[in-house]
Amino acid sequence: MEIALHFGANCTDDDRLIRTLLKNGSIMEAEGLKAPGPAKYRKMLRQTIQSMGEGAPNPMARDNLIAAMAEGDACDRLVMSNSNFICVPNRIFENGVFYEQAEIKLAALRDIFREDELDLYLAVRDPATFLPDCYAKANAESVADFLQGVDPLDLRWSDLVARIRATVPEAALTVWCNEDTPMIWDELIWALSGLNIGTEINGGHDLLSTIMTAEGMHRFLAYTNAHPPRTITQKRRVIAAFLDKYALEEELVETVELPGFDASDIAQMSAAYDADLARIAEMPGVRFIGL
Repeated sequence: MEIALHFGANCTDDDRLIRTLLKNGSIMEAEGLKAPGPAKYRKMLRQTIQSMGEGAPNPMARDNLIAAMAEGDACDRLVMSNSNFICVPNRIFENGVFYEQAEIKLAALRDIFREDELDLYLAVRDPATFLPDCYAKANAESVADFLQGVDPLDLRWSDLVARIRATVPEAALTVWCNEDTPMIWDELIWALSGLNIGTEINGGHDLLSTIMTAEGMHRFLAYTNAHPPRTITQKRRVIAAFLDKYALEEELVETVELPGFDASDIAQMSAAYDADLARIAEMPGVRFIGL
């Protein structure tokens, strides 16, 4: 069986992926695919991993989890989503390591589903906006307390991706840039769900509608209905053209405020992030979905 997990990062999703997947439950189930509601697995999976410690999982752990998620339905692929799977925001830099728990959690997932095919999904985000949002949710006493000695200017997602690949090399890994999410939303749904590219889905433009005016969305949908894009590249060009004219500028510009860091620091973080994305896109064993 295929076990797909969208596991992060924090402050990149707000459960939007799972909500769109649930909108497509009947479409998925017709193809032997299933995305259960989070209540069916999040707590149970967390408790299963915690109970393992450094040992092997209970022999029945896998079957119990699959039974809870599949609910008796025959399926070839189970899809889970939890942006806090590795840790909650206040533990992102625990012991001075960026996502220190990544190896532990993913190795445990591998051990539970050893007889299955793991398919992992990770959204990354510009540290200049990622850090302020996570800091706000961490309830830390200070930025220094939140970062625990990590220099944001040295933060590289590619280092985390390399650690993940080294920990679970047998798993497929898909990575994308959170800033691109509205433009590639249907591609993400096809990938995570296991549906064939081009399958008509519900909510394929859910995020695009949050950054485009109502008039723009109306015209965009009318245009694509009259002139269906033949390729993903062509569709992206159409989206870009409509955003150029109808984008909600206030939704595209994020206010960045991180105490102790000035405009020069923020610009440096963003420049390093752009280079880091290019590095991730070239990493062996990584499928990068980007513009």
